Amino acid sequence: MTRRTHEWIPERHLGVAATLSHADDLIGQIGDLLFDYQAQPDGTFSLREFSAGSVSRTVVVRVAPIPRKVSLLVADALVSLRAALEHALFAEVEFLEGGQLDERAAKLVEIPASGTYKKFDEWVRKRVKNGPPSLRAGSELVRRIESLQPFQRVDEPHSHPLARLTIHTNHAKHRTPAVTAVRLAAMYRDDQLPRAIRDLPVRPEEPIRVGDVIAETPLGTKVPVTLFPTVGINRPGTERWPVLMTELDEISWWVRTQAVPRLIAGGDLPEPALPTRYEISVGQEDERAAIAAGSTISAPERHKERLGAAIARRGLVDLMGQIDGAPSVGRITAWVEQLADEGVLERMSRLKMTFTHEPELLLRNAQVVAGLRDEVLSFAFDDDPAEVR
Repeated sequence: MTRRTHEWIPERHLGVAATLSHADDLIGQIGDLLFDYQAQPDGTFSLREFSAGSVSRTVVVRVAPIPRKVSLLVADALVSLRAALEHALFAEVEFLEGGQLDERAAKLVEIPASGTYKKFDEWVRKRVKNGPPSLRAGSELVRRIESLQPFQRVDEPHSHPLARLTIHTNHAKHRTPAVTAVRLAAMYRDDQLPRAIRDLPVRPEEPIRVGDVIAETPLGTKVPVTLFPTVGINRPGTERWPVLMTELDEISWWVRTQAVPRLIAGGDLPEPALPTRYEISVGQEDERAAIAAGSTISAPERHKERLGAAIARRGLVDLMGQIDGAPSVGRITAWVEQLADEGVLERMSRLKMTFTHEPELLLRNAQVVAGLRDEVLSFAFDDDPAEVR
């Protein structure tokens, strides 16, 4: 007899996999909107040079409005992630109590987000009188809930994924949808190329606003820079503006791989892990088989790959257009555009960055570029033999 997959998930909890899949789909829609927003021809913001005495200042003169649907979808995705936790807990309590709860007990079934053990103890005590026995001190389920609490992160409990999920969803439900804004995540001078991302100067974690001065140079001096704009989300009640997709990624990853499995199974994390998404738009005769066939690549990962591929495409066109015997820019562009995202990233990864102009690396990179040129020429010949060049 063939062993069923995901046996660690009881039938009563199969619905949580669908909720997580729905959340990932919502995050995917956010990624699509952000990609189009960040890829718009005029950019997410515009700059202009202004003279001020002996210096020239680069000033923000326009910030493109972010589609309102982004904030609404962010709120929906976070609420869905919180629902996955609440639904898993409620289903487990009903199972342990042997059936449907009375209304008084049902109102006390919730996931707390306690920054201190004292707060968590207060939460437990409030369930002594009317709460279900499974949520009273010393129970296995309370032990599982305790292991997920923000106070378990001693240094920064407010940065724990459950703490962040709670403040975002409370704000979205009672005040306003997620607050997002354009941020300048990083920038560097092209003549001071950093060796690694960690070497980039730290930028203020704040929105870009019209009138902001992002650079100042001696008058008449031209200093090319590379900018990395992104979209941030405000953590309610704070001045923090983390990158939106990173915030969603960290919270959704924790809910799917840590919180839900521990609520359901307790102890060590069970295998196989829940997929990021599976087909929920049609009825499934075999839900477990559908879950097993689901994807393990999250929407934030897909978004990151898509953005990286878009940048790499432009880089390949610029790079190959400068070499001897290069095809036309149109042919290079056509070749790059027909490649899948992973194909673009794989080809870009063949090139190795060099900071000291090492001869071996320079030679190797020249050979890689020549090989890519030959790919373009072959593609161009196959497409139209009369227009190889």
